[in-house]
Parts: sequence; C-alpha cells; structure tokens
Amino acid sequence: MELSIITAKQVFILFILIFTGFGCVKAGVIKTESKKVFSDLLIYLIVPAMIINSYTTGYNPEIFSNLLQAFALSTLFLLTGLVITFALGFKLKSENAPIAKFACIFSNAAYMGFPLIEALFGSEGLIYASAYVTVFNILIWTIGYGMVSKKSDLKELIRSICTTPAVISVILGLIIFLCRIPVPEVIVKPLSYIGSMNTPLSMIIIGIIIANCTPSALVKNKLIVFVIALRMAAIPVVCFAIFYFLNIRGTVPNIVLLLEACPSAAMTSVFAVQYGYDENLAAGAVVITTFLSIITLPLFAYLLTAVI
Repeated sequence: MELSIITAKQVFILFILIFTGFGCVKAGVIKTESKKVFSDLLIYLIVPAMIINSYTTGYNPEIFSNLLQAFALSTLFLLTGLVITFALGFKLKSENAPIAKFACIFSNAAYMGFPLIEALFGSEGLIYASAYVTVFNILIWTIGYGMVSKKSDLKELIRSICTTPAVISVILGLIIFLCRIPVPEVIVKPLSYIGSMNTPLSMIIIGIIIANCTPSALVKNKLIVFVIALRMAAIPVVCFAIFYFLNIRGTVPNIVLLLEACPSAAMTSVFAVQYGYDENLAAGAVVITTFLSIITLPLFAYLLTAVI
C-alpha cells in the first residue's frame, strides 16, 4: 500500500507540472514551436547527463547483478508487449494501424517513467531504468522504426541505434561504473544539476502536447480504444501475471514493471507527423493514456505490494 500511495502522490505532482506546461501555452508564455527545442534539449543533453550521473555512484557487485537482471526483465517485458500487440492487432486494416500498434508497444518510459522512478527509487533506480530505456531504444529504432516507416535498411537502423543519446550515455556510464573511474565533484555536480531538469521539462513537454489537442478529435477515433485497452490494461496485466507466476521479486522487477505500465510514448506523435499518419490519433493515444495513468500507475504499484 505504501508504494501505491507514494506513486499516487508522485503522479499527482507530475500532473501539476504537466498543467504548468499546458497553462503556459494557453497564456502565451510558451509557444507551441518550443516543443521541438525542449525535446531536443531533453534528449541530447538532460537525459544523457542524468543517466551518466546515476552511474557515478561507484562500483557495487550487487548493483551490477541487479543491472543485468534489469536488462533481462526489460527485454522480456518489452517483447511481451510486442507479441501481445501483434497477436491482437493483426486484423487491423486501417492505414493508421502501424502508428496505433506503435503506441501500444512503446511506453513513455523516458518522459513519464524516469521522473517517477527517480522519485520512488532515487539515483540507483535510474541505473536500472536506464537498462530498460536501452532495450527500449534498440527496439524502437529497429522494430518500431521499421513498422511505422515501412523501411528495413539495416545500415540506417544500426546508425540510428548507435547515435541514440540515451544508448551512448548508458555505454559511457557503464564504462565509468565497471572500470571504477573516479569522477571529480566538479564534473558530478554539473551533471546532477542538468539531470535534475529532466522531471519538470519532460512534464512541460507533455503539457504542450496536450494544449495543442482538440478534445473532440481525441475521442472519435476507434483505434484509440484499441491503444487504451492494450497499453493501459492488457500488456501491463500480462507482464504482471508473468511477474507473479515466475515468482519474480524485488526492486528491479518493480521498476521494470512500472516503466512497462506507463502511458504511450511521446515519440508516437513525432513518428505520426514524420510519416504521415493521423496526428489526432497519435496525440490522442499519448494524451488519453497519460490521463488514465493517474489511476493505473498507483493501481499497479498497489498490486506489486498487495499481491506479490
């Protein structure tokens, strides 16, 4: 119960930050075009700084063992979501089916998940969350990218993965962690300060997205119902069942499951614009699942402590 209460409080705090971004757009303080600038700042500077900083805690065999577990469980749960989506969505004939499936498979682990995990589990939790995001990025730039772009250029996919800032920062962080490289405080402090901007800026970006959505356009698309059913219910429930029947316990599984239970990835809207899919469908998937996470994330946190 304690984890669910803390989760509910943190989700509520995140939504206050979201509505800060929403209010700034409506008041004219922030222009909608700022979303691209803020997103680039987050992806290319703030998230990498936050990830690298989380690995400067010093080598610990237990943390390393947990990190390997995080990679394994992240792979298991992400592939589970992929299998469920393709199994239940193979009959979808809409031209927008690829972007709907993308919204089902990939959660908002970076924007919504990282701030939540940092608040619940601290800097060590971010190490394990970075493992999830690494697997996430590999899948999003291979299967996800290929699905929405309908391209299968192996060289382009490899280049996309190898140039993803989050993946590069995890590699650098692992080198620091495994080689036990001492990082001076004069470097750690700036990394910490920059990384601390992740939570407010991530939520402000989501607020900007919400501010640009038309409510009537969000609810009229039937594919949104499919996304809600899978992203917010079917996939987390099946992952939780795997969690339960395999008798998996501990902080790392809790972190991975909460990340998998997050709403649809903000990247859904980016890919919809880039490849000509219905932008209202993509925005609706992100916005509605984000609002529903007010209920679902604390619920899954409660199940983690009450049932497991």
